[in-house]
Amino acid sequence: MCERRSLPLVGQPQPERADAARNRQKIIDVAARMVAERGAADLSLDEVARVAGVGVGTVYRRFGDRSGLVYALLDERERRFQSAFFAGPPPLGPGAPAGERITAFLHALVERIVAQQELFLLLEQGGKSGGFSGPYRVHHIHLATLLTEACPHADAPFLADALLAPINARLIALQTEERGMSIDEIKSGLTALAAAVTRA
Repeated sequence: MCERRSLPLVGQPQPERADAARNRQKIIDVAARMVAERGAADLSLDEVARVAGVGVGTVYRRFGDRSGLVYALLDERERRFQSAFFAGPPPLGPGAPAGERITAFLHALVERIVAQQELFLLLEQGGKSGGFSGPYRVHHIHLATLLTEACPHADAPFLADALLAPINARLIALQTEERGMSIDEIKSGLTALAAAVTRA
């Protein structure tokens, strides 16, 4: 699934041979089970290949590196998330005022990251982009569009980066594990930040 690792927008996967599709799904299932059982920190493509019963070369050709496999593990849930904010019910989806949608999006993104936090930590630490590719670009465009609607004269791209900056796995881990913050407290802070930005 290297060809889809950037997750640019919701869409259909590229057609592939039935045996290739089976191998890809087998690898993803094994990797997901290993992450669920032992965490993501020690995820190894070589071990995934061994447990899945496929050649190591197959895994590396399909996913490229560990970041590619992590993208694949994140892919399905990310597509559901994108579908929700593009076409789901309000306030996350269309139909609510832009300010309400911004807050709903920030809250949902926190939940999205917390649900697969270990994988996001790997992605942020392991890739050259540091987590600023693929889904981030989609989130940024969506948020900048809402900000343009809410604040027509503001620098929407910059403000979108500013609102997204606090929502990353490393900072959330620091806030919850070292500072003792709850997820509701994090969301409350983002609500205040979004209100300040849209009010300005």
